[in-house]
Formats: sequence, structure tokens, C-alpha cells
Amino acid sequence: NLEKILHHGKRADAIVKGMLQHSRSSTGIKEPTDINALADEYLRLAYHGLRAKDKSFNSGMQSEFDDSLGLVSVIPQDMGRVILNLITNAFYVVAEKKRQQPVGFEPMVTVHTQKLNDKVLISVRDNGNGIPQKILDKIFQPFFTTKPAGEGTGLGLSMSYDIVTKGHGGELIVETQQGQGTTFTIKL
Repeated sequence: NLEKILHHGKRADAIVKGMLQHSRSSTGIKEPTDINALADEYLRLAYHGLRAKDKSFNSGMQSEFDDSLGLVSVIPQDMGRVILNLITNAFYVVAEKKRQQPVGFEPMVTVHTQKLNDKVLISVRDNGNGIPQKILDKIFQPFFTTKPAGEGTGLGLSMSYDIVTKGHGGELIVETQQGQGTTFTIKL
């Protein structure tokens, strides 16, 4: 009983902390940031973080960075948090698909940056199962999660959406194909 109480106490603690983080407005200051370096750092961090948690986890990872990007004015901690969240979600999805289809499936997560006229695009693409159409309009809602109880708070995409749209005046776009994968694109 004590173990269960401790487990659920820690879970409640994590949810409350997540809620506080979600409601806290960022006091961060925008500064010129190397988005390619930031994305590369978080791609490695997410991969090794998941490997530390689950030794059986394995996935290919690829970066396609536009060298003409230069420095982009963002709040680095917040944008890093968004990129990390999108990459972690992508790794989670490909790991789930690998568990369902172990034969012949090669998990792959790709981070892509691109300068397009006056816009900067940061994309995180996975070759997971895609997002079912019936839940697509709910994914940015706070507390909506498809993960099993205790694994996700449902705040990651909601927080990411707020950081990109409200904090940076950008867009967070999702493209998904059932059985093929999903691409989240940050447009600044």
C-alpha cells in the first residue's frame, strides 16, 4: 500500500508541476540562437535519455540542417523545450511501432531545418503509425494524451503550441499519414 501511495503521490506531484509550468508565462528573453545546434543537441539528448530509461530502445536518427539559417531570434530555453518534446514524442511513437511490427520496420526520426524566404522551418518527422484522424483536432488540448496512465501528462504538445504561437508568434503545423508517420513543423 505504501508503494502505491508513494507512486501515485509522485504522479500527482508531476502533474501539478506540469500544470504550473503550463500556466507560467515565460520570462525568457529572445536572443540570436543557432537553431541547427539547438536541434542537434536536443536530438542527441532525447535519444540518449530514452536509451538510459530503456536499454532495448533503438532508432535511427537523421539531421538535415540548412546551413544558410544563421542566427534566429528565439527564447532558447523555450524553443529547446518544444524541440525536445517533439523529438521525444517521435522516438516514443517509432518505439511503439517497433514493438507492434518487429520484423522489417526500421524506426527513424529526422530533424530538418530550412530557411524559406523570411520564414524559418524546423521539422521533426517520424515513420511511426501516424495520428488517427479522429484525435487529430485534440492533440494540442491540455491534458489530452494517448499514452498509458502514468506515462504522459498530456501537456507536452499543448505547452509546445503555446510557446510557438503565443511566445514566438509562429505556427505549429502537423501533417500525418496513417501507417506512414507524422511531421510536426515549427514555422517562425
